[in-house]
Amino acid sequence: MKTNTPLIQLQNITKIYKNGETILKVLKEVNLEIYQGEFVAIVGASGSGKSTLMNILGCLDKPTHGKYLFNAQDVSLFSKDQLASLRRESFGFVFQSYNLIHSLKAHENIEVPAIYANILPQERFKKAQELLEYLNLKEKTHNYPSQLSGGQQQRVSIARALMNGGAIILADEPTGALDSKSGQEVMKLFNELSQKGHTIILITHDMEVASHAHRIIEIKDGEIIKNSQPKINTKNISLSPLQQHNSSKLNEIYESTKSAMISLKMNLFRTILTLLGIVIGVASVIAMLAIGDGAKKEVLDRISAMGTNLLVIRPGMPTGRGHGGIKTLVYEDVEAIKEVKNILWAIPETKKDVTARYGNNDQTTKINATTADYTHVRKWYVSQGSFFTQEDNNNLAKVAVIGQTVAQALFGTQDPIGKFILIDSIMFQVIGIMNKKGANAFGEDEDDVIFTPFSSGNLHIIGQTYLRNVTVAMDDLSLIESTENEIKRLLIQRHGVEDFRILNMASLIEDATKTQNTLTILLGSIAAISLLVGGIGVMNIMLVNVTERTKEIGIRMATGARMRNILQQFLIEALVVSALGGMIGIVIGLGVTLILNLLGTAVEYSILPIVLAFSCAFLTGLIFGYLPAKKAANLDPVEALASK
Repeated sequence: MKTNTPLIQLQNITKIYKNGETILKVLKEVNLEIYQGEFVAIVGASGSGKSTLMNILGCLDKPTHGKYLFNAQDVSLFSKDQLASLRRESFGFVFQSYNLIHSLKAHENIEVPAIYANILPQERFKKAQELLEYLNLKEKTHNYPSQLSGGQQQRVSIARALMNGGAIILADEPTGALDSKSGQEVMKLFNELSQKGHTIILITHDMEVASHAHRIIEIKDGEIIKNSQPKINTKNISLSPLQQHNSSKLNEIYESTKSAMISLKMNLFRTILTLLGIVIGVASVIAMLAIGDGAKKEVLDRISAMGTNLLVIRPGMPTGRGHGGIKTLVYEDVEAIKEVKNILWAIPETKKDVTARYGNNDQTTKINATTADYTHVRKWYVSQGSFFTQEDNNNLAKVAVIGQTVAQALFGTQDPIGKFILIDSIMFQVIGIMNKKGANAFGEDEDDVIFTPFSSGNLHIIGQTYLRNVTVAMDDLSLIESTENEIKRLLIQRHGVEDFRILNMASLIEDATKTQNTLTILLGSIAAISLLVGGIGVMNIMLVNVTERTKEIGIRMATGARMRNILQQFLIEALVVSALGGMIGIVIGLGVTLILNLLGTAVEYSILPIVLAFSCAFLTGLIFGYLPAKKAANLDPVEALASK
């Protein structure tokens, strides 16, 4: 570049701040030229506008009016990301209060500008080590800012300014917070950098500090009142910037994740509190859905135990209630139904409450007079002895098969097989004991029953030929509707009227499933509310996080972070918290359901609720973390740096 071409040129720069109706003109049509290699001091009292001028020179702020040319390009027209690129590639900032990120070690603070310039980690670390050695801080590589003196922190700040080459160093009151000795060392360092070809722009109120510069510009009330002639240094910059690599989205996400993890580690207690809401929400969703699915399975298993391929035919008009006293179904109907296609078995059932006695023991129970196919239809088999046969039914055999409850009540520990019992004073021989069944879906003890052949039971005990119901088992469940219609047509033809009702067990299961699904959704919704509350907690904590780390955001912006870099970092922090909370919640949720299962509560594990809960937690972090992240990315660099 020709030396007679200004590196920086300000043309009629004006900066106006408005606060309600109050208008404050901080800079008033400032014209200034700064050439490459100059060591310039801008001097002025507090409130003179020198800091505002520095912010405009460093592309941290834009003028209200006027034109800013950098290398003959109009910076006033640059977007936020273009300004970030210019700061990253051309400027290095040294602040009075050092502005180091306290969660990062010395070398990590120095490497920050190189991160946003897409420099590889090993190259960044090597360059940071070189700069620390150059500034006599090599032994402080892994120290945090709190472990460094003021002078050492300022030298780390200078090293950060040089990381990407530091062609232009903007130093705002760099000695203001230092003792005299440290201040002199810093100014000596600036002179060395100037001699090497760096352009130094020093902002100060101290004329003694300004005297180290080669050119002094005085500003007062927003106007330049003194401007000495430029003294151009034509030396090349010896500390050349590192080679930049092509930007990779994956690499940016990795760096943002790394920064997020460091921040979460430094604020461990807050991170745990943020995790808590997500953990409770995810664990609740998993536990509630597992309990709901377990309850549904238990109910459906009980109903299914009665047979899902069954049709139950009962006497009575289709619109009537109950069947007591109505005499429409007879044994001959059963034989006719067996001839219908798709029918495996059809059995009659007639029941009556009876008293059974053996020795001095008696039991009020119920008798079920049926046929030998009962075990196939109901899928309920004997545990001892045998069930009666069709031959027993044909021969009016007085034999009985008893349930477990009846066996225990009448015989205790004795073996009932072969023994005789009185059923309403009629003697029957016990030939078998049924498997234990337990309670049905309505809470009735199914083991409290005695089965007898239909013929002998009706003749000797029940005393009627009409049936309580007919139970039909089908072969192909997909043909249940057509089979039901065929049975209906057959019985109407036999009876002349529709004096019966057909109950579809598959429909009963479908209705029960719908009811249980509603219950599961209700339980899941209650748990989801806790997850939502956890998400709101994430957002609140992240908003507080942004507020407390506003200065850090300003530092990152000053060192060249794009809006998307800031957005990614804070969004990833929310996602990491939500994902980690989701995983912990899964473990706790599964643990709770395991304990409940051991305590006797029916639970049903499935992968879907787990995936659903974790996905919701992740989406919660994404949705509720976006607003704080967006707020951070949209912060004004000047205001962010000025925050406490």
